[in-house]
Amino acid sequence: MSALADRLAAVQGSIADAARDAGRHPSEITTIVVTKFQPAALVAELAALGVRDIGENRHQEAQAKAAELAALELRWHFIGQLQTKKARQVRAYASAIHSIDRPGLVDALRSDEASVDCFVQVNLTDDPARGGVAPEGVEALVERVLATPGLRLRGLMAVAPLDEPPRPAFARMRLLSERVQQTAPDATALSMGMSHDFHDAILEGATHLRIGTAITGNRPVAG
Repeated sequence: MSALADRLAAVQGSIADAARDAGRHPSEITTIVVTKFQPAALVAELAALGVRDIGENRHQEAQAKAAELAALELRWHFIGQLQTKKARQVRAYASAIHSIDRPGLVDALRSDEASVDCFVQVNLTDDPARGGVAPEGVEALVERVLATPGLRLRGLMAVAPLDEPPRPAFARMRLLSERVQQTAPDATALSMGMSHDFHDAILEGATHLRIGTAITGNRPVAG
């Protein structure tokens, strides 16, 4: 097995262990392999190992890889902050957009064509530069998404704060998700958990993990 295959298998094993600790089945959890700065060849190798969900957070890089690897029929998840002017271009290749954080972006993604899955991103910090809507603004933004043609709300997304243990932050997300489901019963997904904290995320109900370096190895230096 290659080093990539070894890392993928190790992470898959850890996810299965965490799911059992949470009384859940591993099949409930989607692992999105984040390939920021990684070459298309690595994504192709991941596909050969059975990976179908790929995460990117820079539009130009994601667009180029999606075009080059179109024959592999991967599911591309856009997980970075998204400029309104790039919204329609991202719609063209993304299966899901995890970073819906403001009304203007919702409006820019409006479409009478096929719906794209989306997650409302929640900012769990006091730093507006982190991206995401403040918790008190989530329900209004959810209602905006529900009223917009071309968007299918899957649930919420968040990144754990750096200055506190992750599990309490993920627990707040679980409660917020339960509130959102009163308005949007189908919005049950929780996109949270990365290479260093996915075990805690799974314990608090994560359905979509965004895992990069634990699987891909260290990122190449950006050009």
